[in-house]
Amino acid sequence: MRRALLIGFGGFLGTITRYALGEVICRLKHQAVFPYEIIVVNVIGCLAIGFLAGLAVSRGFFSESTRAFLFIGILGGFTTFSSFAHATMQLLHDGHPSDAMWSLISQVVLAFGAVWIGELAALHLSGI
Repeated sequence: MRRALLIGFGGFLGTITRYALGEVICRLKHQAVFPYEIIVVNVIGCLAIGFLAGLAVSRGFFSESTRAFLFIGILGGFTTFSSFAHATMQLLHDGHPSDAMWSLISQVVLAFGAVWIGELAALHLSGI
């Protein structure tokens, strides 16, 4: 039960953070239809999970409860894969196929790249 509460509280924190950051980016992008807010949130989340996972592996950081709180709770609530898929489909439905394709490609490439860079950064800091 304690683990479920930790994950739920982490999810709350991640979701609120995602919402706040998304609102800021939406204000900055003005009338652009491209889902910049989703890409930014997903890349930050992937960079964070790559870095934290790298620390967990290289230095044995984080108990199982802490990992659940961070990885499943906070970062699970923060990242937005379903929002990414929905926004990309909406671009198609709204007649923006090139934006939909760029959204699809950039989300996947940047997300995997961010996880990789995060892990490399953690390993570099660990001296491995």
